[in-house]
Amino acid sequence: MALSFVNPIKTTTFAARMNAQELFQVDFRELTAGELTRTWHLDDSFFCALDEQEIEHGELTATLRVKKKAAGYQLNIHATGTVEIPCDRCLAPMTQPIDAEDEIEVRLGETLEDDGDRITLPEDRPVLNVAWNLYETIALAIPIAHVHPDGECAEDVSQYLVADDEPVQYSSEGEAPQQPTDSRWDALKGLTFDE
Repeated sequence: MALSFVNPIKTTTFAARMNAQELFQVDFRELTAGELTRTWHLDDSFFCALDEQEIEHGELTATLRVKKKAAGYQLNIHATGTVEIPCDRCLAPMTQPIDAEDEIEVRLGETLEDDGDRITLPEDRPVLNVAWNLYETIALAIPIAHVHPDGECAEDVSQYLVADDEPVQYSSEGEAPQQPTDSRWDALKGLTFDE
């Protein structure tokens, strides 16, 4: 099942950039055999063609298998490799392994339609640029929370983190421990306010 977070404006802009590279286009009129397989190496230049902030760098191999069926075509996308994304805790770059799959149904019809799970292509021009589908497959494989393993965050942030396997030490009154305070604020602790 394909999940879709398609932004029509971004898709149009992206498609215009990627259309210049016919590398990602599949013409279903040329699919004479029952199956077609294409493989691409996706690197930084692929991600730079996008106007996305989350993935800027990556090294992946993406394979597309197109199988002719009685009522259209079935597209299977498989992408493996790594992408570089910002850590949620320290914002420093981190490497995220990717092993993603997606399945899309393509049919021929009168007009172009895309509901995320099924794409309908016009019969007079049954050509699909799969670059955005490749990107979506990769982006949806990134975990919602992506953080460095314990101890690998940037030093200026690490000092404020507690390791996941480290027990929290509570005071004898059952209160959570106080985090160290910034000494620049110590002068404000003595202020009192009269009503």
